Amino acid sequence: MTAVDLSTRVPLRFPTASATFAIGIAGYLGVNLSPYMITAAQTGLGIDVLGASWLVTATLLLTAVTGLAIAPLCAGAHRRTVARAGLGLAALGFATAALVPALLLPGLLLGGAGAGGAVAASGAALAAFRNPDRVAGFNGLANRGIITIVLAVIPLIGLAPIDVFGALALFGVLGLAVSAWLPAAPVVDPQAAAAVGDAMPIEIPPTGTVRTAPARSRTVTIAGFGLLVVFALWAASEDSLWAMAGVMGAEQAGLSPEGLGIALSGATAGGLLGSLLLMIVGSRLGRALPLVILLAAGGILKIVEGFTTDATAFIVVFIAWNTVYAIAFMYFVSTSAALDADGRWSGPLLAVYLVGSALTPVIGAALVGVLGFQGFAIALGVASFVLAVPAGAIALLSTRLERAVTPEALS
Repeated sequence: MTAVDLSTRVPLRFPTASATFAIGIAGYLGVNLSPYMITAAQTGLGIDVLGASWLVTATLLLTAVTGLAIAPLCAGAHRRTVARAGLGLAALGFATAALVPALLLPGLLLGGAGAGGAVAASGAALAAFRNPDRVAGFNGLANRGIITIVLAVIPLIGLAPIDVFGALALFGVLGLAVSAWLPAAPVVDPQAAAAVGDAMPIEIPPTGTVRTAPARSRTVTIAGFGLLVVFALWAASEDSLWAMAGVMGAEQAGLSPEGLGIALSGATAGGLLGSLLLMIVGSRLGRALPLVILLAAGGILKIVEGFTTDATAFIVVFIAWNTVYAIAFMYFVSTSAALDADGRWSGPLLAVYLVGSALTPVIGAALVGVLGFQGFAIALGVASFVLAVPAGAIALLSTRLERAVTPEALS
């Protein structure tokens, strides 16, 4: 007897992939456009940079908090509803901020909250696909590729509210247009059902109805929450260095603004390269060992950056560190996706990252003020070494779960 496994993962296909990636980009775009958003908010409201910065920070925090709060719904049958509601609110809010200066503040806050729904829904949908490692690579490539183009084009158009917030609204509309293709949860894959039916416990109640038993356990729940905590701490340490890179490079290595631009653009290119590598490698190298090695290498590079006094060397180390960071980020995503095919952990994971992104400028500045640049870099490096241990253990568990439930995922 075979049973339909409602947690079976589906192969990556263009419609479902484009919907998942597009909705994720719509939710995350505000983080990447935050410098432009600050300028646009200054122009639209006539406020100083500090006031505009706090407004943008509040917008991003609303995205993060909303994503965390609504993520459980995205692991069930309401995923597409959450995505559409979030994208609709994001489009409405950002369009209001772009077109009605008097309503710029509430428009941004509404748009930020709506983006949280898109982040949670797209993050949960990543778990629907087979081979989470390769899917994470594709997602990283799509995200960084589109963001790179948007970051280059918007300044050419202008940094007025209509340009910056209009772009955010446009991506919300685009996400809405493809939301029907977002993989639903639970996922039904008739072709794979027979292959994995024997791997799942089957309950036959007195009525004779066949249904699969829940695959979740206390161990998986502990691992999932542990992963969120580890990822939050790791992301905060990584983004703190990103936030302080300009100040550290200028004061410690004599890095010019032009040099900083090279470092940041080179770091983006390194992330694209990392995405391509992960797409090619997939799960061939496993998940736990690469993640441990990447966190250890990232820790070493962060410490080296803190002691680098030459501008060129600073740029090279920064690009190398960010390349490692980008690949490790994708392994975290694939680990969370492999823990539960319904996206119970990959949904909140991306929202957790947004909390760190919004707060790390403050965290980084505080650590530098207390420890100095070298002490700051050492603290960040040690954090990577310590977090590598639980990260590797959880990644190993996710691989075992994936093999037990969906053997074809690793093919």
